[in-house]
Amino acid sequence: MRKLPKDTTLLIVENDDVFREQLSKVMASRGFDPIPAGTVAEAAAAIEARPPAFAIIDLHLGEGSGLEVIDMLKKQRKSARALVLTGYGNTPTAVAAVKLGAVDYLAKPADGDEIVDALLAAEGVQPPAPENPISPEEAKRVHIERFLERTDGNITKTAQLLNMHRRTLQRILKREPELGKDPG
Repeated sequence: MRKLPKDTTLLIVENDDVFREQLSKVMASRGFDPIPAGTVAEAAAAIEARPPAFAIIDLHLGEGSGLEVIDMLKKQRKSARALVLTGYGNTPTAVAAVKLGAVDYLAKPADGDEIVDALLAAEGVQPPAPENPISPEEAKRVHIERFLERTDGNITKTAQLLNMHRRTLQRILKREPELGKDPG
């Protein structure tokens, strides 16, 4: 286990309540002091009250962007180490996140050890590549499955939560028939 710094405050900005709660538990078990936030406004209030040493920030927050949170955090605490965690990885947003001061950009689902390695990596040193990297297609599949479970398989509600058109989701599900099916 890596040695943690004295200040282990960790802002976790994630609009998925279940994932935010799970991530908070995982990071607390690794010695961090999680400060959960579900929106840009909640993150702004937390940063204003007590600028954290670390942050894990979802890129897509419904009413705003995780990039806004990185910007706010860096203005309050330049030394904060922010990590962008998202199910929608793409090069332009990764570049934007790094330019704003993020130390790394990981695709969901990332495990706790990968996250800790990225947060604690020495300045300018890239954390090791994951042992079993997940493809973008697999990350997308897992992300959609999580939302389908939350809505009990309701396609319309799932599409709304994912900010996509219902027909787009239906096309994805048609291409990947195992999505949304009960494995049992």
